[in-house]
Amino acid sequence: MITRRTLMQTGAALGATLAMPHLARAEGKMVRLAHASNEIHPGHKLAISFKEALDEILPGAFEVQIFPNRQLGDDKQNLESAVAGTLEMAMISGVLIPMVTGRPAYDAWQLPFLVRDYDHFEKLALSPIGQKLQDDLEPAGIIGLSTADIGQRNFLSINTQVRTIADMKGLKTRIVPVPLHKSIWEALGASPVGLPYGEVYGALETGVIDAVEINVSSMLGENLWEIGKNLTLTGHYPWHASNVVSTGFWNTLSDEEKDAMREAGRQATSATLAYAKEQDLTGRDELRDKGVEIIELDNLAEMQETVAPLTAEWAKKDPLIAEFVEAAQAAS
Repeated sequence: MITRRTLMQTGAALGATLAMPHLARAEGKMVRLAHASNEIHPGHKLAISFKEALDEILPGAFEVQIFPNRQLGDDKQNLESAVAGTLEMAMISGVLIPMVTGRPAYDAWQLPFLVRDYDHFEKLALSPIGQKLQDDLEPAGIIGLSTADIGQRNFLSINTQVRTIADMKGLKTRIVPVPLHKSIWEALGASPVGLPYGEVYGALETGVIDAVEINVSSMLGENLWEIGKNLTLTGHYPWHASNVVSTGFWNTLSDEEKDAMREAGRQATSATLAYAKEQDLTGRDELRDKGVEIIELDNLAEMQETVAPLTAEWAKKDPLIAEFVEAAQAAS
């Protein structure tokens, strides 16, 4: 498990690099918000919406500079820098939080088929349990300010048209190498392969992998449609992302500034979910125009039943996961 203490030494060099003199210093407190997504991705929307809301809520108090496109590192590096305190803020994939911090509760968002759609996600994200999940990060050196679904995940394959879960069997499928994802795809008969996100295009192109579970926005942003022409709609779980702030920076803020950042986080959540929902639908049409076949899974109910036991299994791992499951199942 990586903590602030273990990262401070390795993060010092990065901190020196980021503190370059050519970065303009405004009267407001400087906030560097780094992420790995491109400018059309909902993840960038989560970052830019936060900046816009904060400027409106507390004008002049902060100077937020956003660094997209892996400018300051990939997803994991940005999260590690925020944990270490060498970066004020990061927008990161929530799947990395348990892996980097050792705090398991964030897995709750990706329990298969538990969160039904973007509207259901918003209710949970802005609810007391959504806030509890974000607050649970503080012992790891970060505080969550926003959590949004930046694209429900589907199944992209190269040579096989996946119309049933039987068609997934044996396909070398890229996953983020975390226990929950590994359990899901092994249960479905696929052969999960852990790879960094930036290596997906080349791995598909060279046949290192046969498929990837992915969202529409990432297919467009990373040009995966050039290689993968078979997108099976499964919507198996959301791809949750969070704006997080380093506790080292957070502890320098006044109560007014903290309240402003929390409210900006809530507003960014809603704005991003609206954007992601719209992009998901219009993006499918764009993919069709690029020659991608959009396929409906014939036996989605069978897929849901196959992975359903994992929800109860993961609920036993942390009381917050159990609370989240109860809230998700109760939410209309």
